[in-house]
Amino acid sequence: MREDENGVSEHEPNTSRPCFINSRLGSTTPRSRQGSPVRSPRIGPSRFSNMGRSYDSQYESSFFGLNVLLGRKKQRSYQRGKRKVGRAWYGRKRIKGLVTLIGLLGLFLFVNWLMLLRLQDRGVDSEGSLLGNSSSVSIRKELKKIGKGKRLQKGNYGRLLALAAHALAEGQNKPEPKDLWQEPFIPASSWKPCADQRNWEPNEGKNGYILITANGGMNQQRVAVCNAVVIARLLNSTLVVPRFLYSSVWKDVSQFGDLYQEEHFINYLLPDIRIVKELPKELQSLNLEAIGSVVTDEDIMKEAKPSFYLKKILPILLKNGIVHLFGFGNRLAFDPIPLQLQRLRCRCNFHALQFVTKIQETGTLLLQRLRQYEGHPGLLDHYLVGSLSEAFEKQNQTHPKKASRYLALHLRFEIDMVAHSLCEFGGGDEERRELEAYREIHFPALTLLKKTTKLPSPEALRSEGLCPLTPEEAVLMLAALGFNRKTHIYVAGSQIYGGRSRLNALTSLYPKLVTKETLLSPTELQPFMNFSSQLAALDFIGCTASDAFAMTDSGSQLSSLVSGYRIYYGGGKMPTIRPNKRRLADIFVKNSTIGWRVFEQRVRKAVRQTKHVQTRPKARSIYRYPRCKECMCRTE
Repeated sequence: MREDENGVSEHEPNTSRPCFINSRLGSTTPRSRQGSPVRSPRIGPSRFSNMGRSYDSQYESSFFGLNVLLGRKKQRSYQRGKRKVGRAWYGRKRIKGLVTLIGLLGLFLFVNWLMLLRLQDRGVDSEGSLLGNSSSVSIRKELKKIGKGKRLQKGNYGRLLALAAHALAEGQNKPEPKDLWQEPFIPASSWKPCADQRNWEPNEGKNGYILITANGGMNQQRVAVCNAVVIARLLNSTLVVPRFLYSSVWKDVSQFGDLYQEEHFINYLLPDIRIVKELPKELQSLNLEAIGSVVTDEDIMKEAKPSFYLKKILPILLKNGIVHLFGFGNRLAFDPIPLQLQRLRCRCNFHALQFVTKIQETGTLLLQRLRQYEGHPGLLDHYLVGSLSEAFEKQNQTHPKKASRYLALHLRFEIDMVAHSLCEFGGGDEERRELEAYREIHFPALTLLKKTTKLPSPEALRSEGLCPLTPEEAVLMLAALGFNRKTHIYVAGSQIYGGRSRLNALTSLYPKLVTKETLLSPTELQPFMNFSSQLAALDFIGCTASDAFAMTDSGSQLSSLVSGYRIYYGGGKMPTIRPNKRRLADIFVKNSTIGWRVFEQRVRKAVRQTKHVQTRPKARSIYRYPRCKECMCRTE
């Protein structure tokens, strides 16, 4: 199952091997032979032309008139034959002339094509003749910085970036496409949140205690928590407030209470399950591993069905009174699940998990600066930062300002994602050595798989859309979609592999680009330093509240959760850009001579196909696709 379709953890290697060989055999049909030219009719004198000389003179007088008549007929026949030959000769000459003309025209077009190709290839150097205004000159100067960093541009990106700069300079005062900041409103607005509706009695939790230790980063842990809530209800057990496993990748010691409001979590889900903060003292001293109550993620198949937990986990729970699900994550299937249990999953994700006050306060400050202190909160602010959004609105009512909308871009290009993808990104041998060393430390199972199994090549992975978009590809996508140079862009996931220089293309074409690190002062960020999950929570707020959200890797959990949150609470007014990476890979890689207008049209078509409103496909993540009867209600 593909990672980018289900929104599963990006740290689990995808061992499935798609079919990469799709050869096309060309036809070898021979050409038809040309027929021999038809011979012209013989024009010489008749073989009987001299016969009359042997006749008697008596016959000469009698046949004189006949001979004259025959001579005239011969002359007329000769003249007719001559005219036929002339017409045939003229026809052949005309055909030869037409063929020559076509050949000259073809040669002209070929030479013209070569000249245009050379002009396009020299687009970066000769842009002074194309771009006349001052903003274009500044863009050109900035573009010279691109590629000076550690990672080089590969393929046709240098040329395309120059074409994008020219297009942005020309279109500064042109209106943007209407659908950039819009969702298909009528079909999208017919879905309303209703996961808060309950139709069952509270769970007594009498079968024992479920203790989970969730793995991954903030987003993987969020999914694990909601899966654990459902399992606790399924097994009629009491859930202990989840714990988070320390990861060598994330290096964060944050626990549940550092991210989410424990009291709200416990009280909101009280009608569904019983939740306690700690185990009873008599169970705290038990050696859970010795009594067989520790179940690791290796013991549970990925996306296990409810029947697995009833057959395998419930007996342990009934026997020992406790089960510890260690390293728990994406270990509960999305289908088949009973409707009320699926709704509980949504209720946990969209209602029960609220960030702690510290994160909400800084998140409010982040949103204020993103909107340049305009006095009206966004549509989702209340669900993200609580009552702080209303307090800010009252504070700024006396100084109303024009709303400043912004685009959020989740640039999933950190080293863990880059290394795990097994793709290559233009860094050559140095990049390969660096990523291989990282995989050996953080993804040993993937390293072993590479040594024991023939995996698809980086080129094959890219052609199948299995590589995250690079910063250069992301900025080309935005420019092709029509976002103008003045667009305010918030970039999440700013720890870009390759360093700040890898963002040169973005900052050159879109100077109004910001991150949480540029919007918040070092003092304001200090409480979150060395806590990657808490920093990720700020990115979650900044992305979810944006006027438009663009992802570069649909398999990322943050992108999956953000897009689902925007669907659930957005009311059809919160558009999300989900690129079709396979289509984009075909555009980027296979069209080295593509013109900007064609590139623009193809990118828009590839993205437009993903913007349609759809209900949740079977077995897909309910956190990413909440448009279903379990999560949302459809109004006519």
